Amino acid sequence: MRVALFVTCVNDALYPGTGRAVVRLLERLGVTVDFPAAQSCCGQPQYNTGYRHQTEPLVRRFAAAFAGYDHVVTPSGSCAAMVRDNYPRIGARAAAEGRGGVLAQAAAEVVPTVYELTEFLTDVLGVEDVGAHFPHTVTYHPTCHGLRMLGLGDRPLRLLRAVRGLELRELPGAEECCGFGGTFAVKNAAVSAAMGTDKADAVRATGARAVCTVDNSCLMHIGGTLSRQGSGVRPLHLAEILASTEEDPYPMPGDHLKPADAR
Repeated sequence: MRVALFVTCVNDALYPGTGRAVVRLLERLGVTVDFPAAQSCCGQPQYNTGYRHQTEPLVRRFAAAFAGYDHVVTPSGSCAAMVRDNYPRIGARAAAEGRGGVLAQAAAEVVPTVYELTEFLTDVLGVEDVGAHFPHTVTYHPTCHGLRMLGLGDRPLRLLRAVRGLELRELPGAEECCGFGGTFAVKNAAVSAAMGTDKADAVRATGARAVCTVDNSCLMHIGGTLSRQGSGVRPLHLAEILASTEEDPYPMPGDHLKPADAR
């Protein structure tokens, strides 16, 4: 099977290790991964800030970059939700304004091909045990877009529970927003920071060594708060855990300690 990787702006600019982890994971599962170089931003920052018309060229670019692929995989529930939920709206509004149906057609062609990583693994490949090994305590935060817009449900949890050596700890108030919200964190900084503190406190209460999500944007917010608190909890994208194996482990601080001490 051949798929296209949509790596997203945040991962490309700030978390390239996540993209590499996705490729390593998918190739281990027998998937051939292409990276269309013409890809760019999905347009979520512009659209969420109210610049719908300025988002339209990015919709067209996305559709052209990923044309011809049956599956487009992205390690971002947020960006997957932008494409699947908002591209059809943008196309429909353009048509309603008398500007033709080209944009709506482009959206209609590309939207069904886009999968968030855990959806692709469980729904398309039909796997939950991906052969991962991660001998650490982990808690999982379900991000808003993945939880509410994509309806990922327990897909990420099923994948985590199948990881050898991993001890999954329940996160108190898991479904509460971390407070990032993209431009919300800029426009409402005090509220965002307070929500982030609540989420970080919940993460610390689990005693886990790592917190993971399916969105590095949210993880950046949670991880930044945890860092300022001096918690020592490691923020990780789910892909990095799933890509880790006993032969090629993801490096964690304190791995040289005995397992009981490392927890």
